[in-house]
This record gives sequence, structure tokens and C-alpha cells, in this order.
Amino acid sequence: MKEALFLLADLWMIFAGYFYGWRFIRRYGNYLLGLEWMVVATSGSNFLLWSLLGADGGSVLYDVAYFFDAFSRSVGITVILVMGLMKVTHRYKPSLGADVGVFAVATVAGLFLRHFHGADLHTDRAASSVAVFYIAVNLLTAVFLGYVVKRLWDAGARWPAVRTGLVTACGTAIAIIYDFFPLPFDDANRTIFYTAALATWGTQGFVYFRAYRALHDRTAAPDAKPAHATGATA
Repeated sequence: MKEALFLLADLWMIFAGYFYGWRFIRRYGNYLLGLEWMVVATSGSNFLLWSLLGADGGSVLYDVAYFFDAFSRSVGITVILVMGLMKVTHRYKPSLGADVGVFAVATVAGLFLRHFHGADLHTDRAASSVAVFYIAVNLLTAVFLGYVVKRLWDAGARWPAVRTGLVTACGTAIAIIYDFFPLPFDDANRTIFYTAALATWGTQGFVYFRAYRALHDRTAAPDAKPAHATGATA
């Protein structure tokens, strides 16, 4: 049963990443969020394949999994997320150079930081510092998302505001538990934790898209694509 729930959670994250990532690009021309959502989905696809092939710690898929993990935890669902959302909160229009640059930084961060995964945080000070860094950038991103919640609420999009606040709180809880507070009732593969994490990350993809849409429909610039107001507050 646990394994089935894990697979469902991973499939949900994969679907949300590819589907809403494509919609960010197709409907809003937001390549920052669209590509990052697809990175998350690709990470989920790799994780799923690795799990189905036996979860071998020596597999190249294992190394790839923690590259994607470091990519998104350090820059993807932090800096890239904030920059992408600023398109509807501040009408920010990043240049092509900024788009390419931030993904390049995320790639370098992923390649470097993945080496610290799995180290003993009690004896490895560098790994401990990296884990603290992940939490710090998550908390800073959560502060910005709190601002997004306020913008949604003030704009009359109450349900998107509530959902955004709740899923952000869940995401921060996952980030804190990830390295520092392993669940005592979980198994050796942390199946329960990863099921909760994958479900949360997939839900973030869905909820943040709906929040973006709600703000876009209320604050779209004159040259923006036609808004789809129906269901924006659903």
C-alpha cells in the first residue's frame, strides 16, 4: 500500500510539472516557471524510473536524482520561482540573458551541492551548512509567497490565497523535515516522507499556477495575452 501511494504521489508530481509547466509557457510566455516546473517533472520521472529499477544507490539515476534535488532546492523553487511570480506581482520582464543566466546558476549549484546529500550532518560541517542553506532559502521564498498570498487576498481571490498559504506552509515543513527531522516511524527508504514530499511538490505546481492565473487575470498588462477569468477564484 505504501509503495502504491508513493507511485501515485510521484505520478501526480510528474503530471503537474509537465502539464502546468507547458501551460505557463503556452498561455503566459513565462519560461522561468514553465521550465522549472518541467525540471521538477523530469526529476520525478527519473526518481520513478530509479525506484522501479530497484532503487540501486550505485545507479547513475541516483546521482541524477540528487542533481535535480539540489537544482530545485537551491535555486529552482526559490530564486526562479520568485522571479517568475514577479511577472504578475511587479510586472517584471526578465531578459533572455537573465533567464539563461539563472538556469545556468541553478545547474552549477545542482552539480556542486548534490555531493553533500547523504552526509552525516553531525560530523560533516559542510553538509550541515548546505542543509541549513536549503532551509534558509526556503524560508526567504516563503516570505515572498506570503506577499503573494496578501496580493491574492486583496484582489478578492480568497480561495487561491488560502490554498497558496497552506501549500507553502506544507512545503516549508517538508524542507525542514527533509534533513533534520527524519520521521521515526518511517522505513529505511523513507517511503512515507517521500510520498508526502512528492505529493506536496506536485500540489505546489498546481496551486501556484492557479495563484499566478488569478493575479494575471486581475493585473494583466495591456499587451498580455487574453485572460481566462472563468474559474480564477475557484
